[in-house]
Amino acid sequence: MFPVRLESVEHLEAVMTEPSAALVADLERAPGDIIVLGVGGKMGPTLARLAKRAAPARRIVGVARFSEAGLRASLERHGIECITADLLERDALARLPKLENVIFMVGRKFGSTGAEHLTWAMNAHAPALVAEAFPKSRIVTFSTACVYPFVAVASGGATEDLPPTPPPGEYANSCVARERIFQYFSLRHGTPGRLIRLSYAIDMRYGVLHDVAARVLAGAPIDLTTGHVNVIWQGDANAMVLRALGHCTVPSSPLNVSGPETVSIRSLAQAFGQRLGKPPVFTGVEAAEAWLVNTAEATRLFGYPSVPLGRLVDWTADWVARGMPSLGKDTHYDTRHGDF
Repeated sequence: MFPVRLESVEHLEAVMTEPSAALVADLERAPGDIIVLGVGGKMGPTLARLAKRAAPARRIVGVARFSEAGLRASLERHGIECITADLLERDALARLPKLENVIFMVGRKFGSTGAEHLTWAMNAHAPALVAEAFPKSRIVTFSTACVYPFVAVASGGATEDLPPTPPPGEYANSCVARERIFQYFSLRHGTPGRLIRLSYAIDMRYGVLHDVAARVLAGAPIDLTTGHVNVIWQGDANAMVLRALGHCTVPSSPLNVSGPETVSIRSLAQAFGQRLGKPPVFTGVEAAEAWLVNTAEATRLFGYPSVPLGRLVDWTADWVARGMPSLGKDTHYDTRHGDF
């Protein structure tokens, strides 16, 4: 079903945006067109393309500032209608088409320290503006596993009913605010929604696997303090987010999205070392707790991810070994506080 190697960026994105029959079927539970707010981020372009391929007769509208050269033209070539807008501006939101389905991808993480005011505006004020502007739509919101406290590595991960009390830090706490704002307006207007607590989507150009593989290849030390993570193929994450449109609730409720495994960073590095012919260099000792999620509910709704961890490791090792393109952005998965 999946190739042994991802030959190029174009091949990677084609594989990542291939819709499954399950996605097509679940979208039938959420009729109407789809607007993706914040389409310009790391996941937005492939999510919009996946939506269009799964539902070619529907309007798929992408909204962003489009500061990245060529992004708008690329999306338009794939059938995505693009609108340039600042989502902190009420007037700009008022002009957007009020479509039946909203994917909210707006958020600010990296660079939060030193610009905390902007982080809170993007993560708490923008949700209020959007929720007021789209009271009759379904709204599926990207959140993060960082809203949870650390849990024991052997626990199986945080379940959705664990209160969102993250470690101290403005970013993580602003993400709790984002969720609470959407829940408030969901109750006030009867707006159905879901809050996607995502943990580490994997793109060959970016992600925890890319970070670990690149460090192994470079001979750079890998700090094991944050010794365990959850990861998921970005194509599977995007599909689950779109499928969540057919599983919205009032009030908007959280849903953990990631792979089912508690993944050892030490084991990942050793696996990359074998594939790359470079022994990993370690520092530190694994902590007993980490940011981990339990994905049993997402598995009940959507089944297991289609791409297993071993295939992701193989793809990433091959990609890094060939010197293929990288986004040049570290995930900072080993951060153990709520600031970024």
